[in-house]
Amino acid sequence: MTEIQKIFSSIMYGGEAIAALVSIIYYNRVKKTPWKYLAIYLVIIFLCESSVKWGEEQLRIDRILFYNYFVIPLQFIFFYWLYAKESLKKTKLFYIMTGAYLLTYVLRALFFPEKKTIFSFNYNIGCLFLMALVIMEYYKQVNSSEILNFSKNKMFYINLGVTLFYIANLPFMTFNSLLYKYMEIWDIYFIYFQVSGAVMYILFASALIWGKQNS
Repeated sequence: MTEIQKIFSSIMYGGEAIAALVSIIYYNRVKKTPWKYLAIYLVIIFLCESSVKWGEEQLRIDRILFYNYFVIPLQFIFFYWLYAKESLKKTKLFYIMTGAYLLTYVLRALFFPEKKTIFSFNYNIGCLFLMALVIMEYYKQVNSSEILNFSKNKMFYINLGVTLFYIANLPFMTFNSLLYKYMEIWDIYFIYFQVSGAVMYILFASALIWGKQNS
């Protein structure tokens, strides 16, 4: 990692820290609503990143296993729940997407057993499911009578953050090994990956601060 990438990596970590801090400060406001799980999620993600950043050797964390079998599945399953079950009120869709995503781990073990930093097959499928939910959420927001009050809609901030990070970075994650042969392009996209990650977590924090309690 270059020096500039280390700086942007710290910026992304800072975004996660801000989101976790805001979650703690505003937890009492949302503790009687499903949004408390967003606050808890943001704290967990920050603790996961911190454990790798500061305690990888002491805690003997296998970074690859930790991210691929805990952190990344936690992220996708949480967003499936938030979008499908809580926002779109499609509980069956939540279970279908979660089951199909978990099935990709079985398929990967059978057909793609090689060890990689990120299991791209699982990640890409998970991200495609998330993209479908993002599109459905945009459609819901555009056709809502509350569209003019979008700044008070928690899901507006969530959807924008997910779009900027997960959806916009899907080509980078999909073609990572190919882009790595063109380091100038890879470096630029990797910096975007880090910056968009920080922006996403700031937007998540914004949802807790400015979003309506019943949104």
